[in-house]
Amino acid sequence: MEPRVTRICRYPVKGMSAEDLQDVELQTGRTLPGDRRFAIARGSTRVDTAEPSWHPKDHFVTLMGEARLATLKTAFDPDTGRLTISRGGKPVSQGKVTEATGRVLVDQFFAAYLAQAGSGAPKLIDSGDRAMTDNRDPVVSVINLASIRDLERVVGRPVDPIRFRANIYIDGLPAWAEMSWMGQEIRIGDCRLSVVEPIKRCAATTVNPDTAERDINIPKALQRGYRHVNMGIYARVEEGGRVAVGDAVTSANA
Repeated sequence: MEPRVTRICRYPVKGMSAEDLQDVELQTGRTLPGDRRFAIARGSTRVDTAEPSWHPKDHFVTLMGEARLATLKTAFDPDTGRLTISRGGKPVSQGKVTEATGRVLVDQFFAAYLAQAGSGAPKLIDSGDRAMTDNRDPVVSVINLASIRDLERVVGRPVDPIRFRANIYIDGLPAWAEMSWMGQEIRIGDCRLSVVEPIKRCAATTVNPDTAERDINIPKALQRGYRHVNMGIYARVEEGGRVAVGDAVTSANA
C-alpha cells in the first residue's frame, strides 16, 4: 500500500474544532493557511491585539486546561471573516472576528462560558498569517495513522486521530516509520518538506473530542508503551504547492 494523504485539517481557533479540507495550497516557510489564526488569550496574558506575537500555549485557553472547549464546534468563513460557535448543533455565538467589534461579541461568549477558569476575561486574538501554533517556527504537523492504530493496541481501545490535531493525516506506512524521517525531506503532493522534529504530546490529548471527558491518558500510554511521549512529526515547507486528499507521500529513505 502506497502512503497517501487521507485527511487534511485546519483549526481556525487554537484549541477548538477541526475544519476538513479536500486540498490546500501550502506556501514555502509558512504554516497551513488559516491554521490557528485565532487564539483565546487568557485574561492574564499580555498581548498586543494589533500586532500579536507568538506566545507559548500556556498563555491561551486550550484543551490542555479547559476540556469543556471540546463541547463547542467552530466554523470560520475566510471570505466574510465570520466565526460561528455552536454547541449541540445550535449556534451560540458568532461575529466577524477579523474586526475588533466582531471579536467583542465572541469575547463576551467566552467570558461567560469560561467564567470558572479563574484567569480573568479571555480575549480572542487574530494573528493574521502568523499562526498561534504550539511550535514557534512555521511548520505543518503530520500524523501516521498506523502509529495511532499501534497505540490503540497499548491502550486497549479506539483512539480518535483528531485528538492529535494534526494538519495532514497519512496512511499506508508501517507504524512509527515516520520517526525515521527526522532530518530528511519528504514529498507530499506538489510540496517538498523537511522533517524537523517529533511532536511531544500533552494533556490536551486526554480529552475525548466527542464527549469532552478526559478518558485516556495518552502521554502516560505513550510513555508506558514506547518510553517517549511522541506522536506525529513537524515538517517545514521547503517548496510550496498543492496538497490534496489522496496525494502520495514519499521520503528520501522510501
